[in-house]
Amino acid sequence: MSAAVKYTLGRLGLFVAVLAGLWFVDMDIFLKLILALAFSAALSFFLLRGFRDEMAEEMAEAAERRRTEKERLRSALAGDDKPATSDSDADSDPPSDQPSR
Repeated sequence: MSAAVKYTLGRLGLFVAVLAGLWFVDMDIFLKLILALAFSAALSFFLLRGFRDEMAEEMAEAAERRRTEKERLRSALAGDDKPATSDSDADSDPPSDQPSR
């Protein structure tokens, strides 16, 4: 399971747990929801640090993979990536843009 899913489920679980704790307190439902959201956000900052760090590492690795792939594609499109040539190709003249007559 990815770290983002774990972190999201942890945040939702904390929200539900805090809301369940506030359920029997006599106050408006919207105030309960707002308080549950605020308290669960504060608790997740401390309790879900490991999941958050793991998710940040996965996101950084994915960004680095995308960056290197983007650079590889740009260099291939610019013609910087030269395919491996065999010995017989090295002896021949490079192709020109002019058609042969």
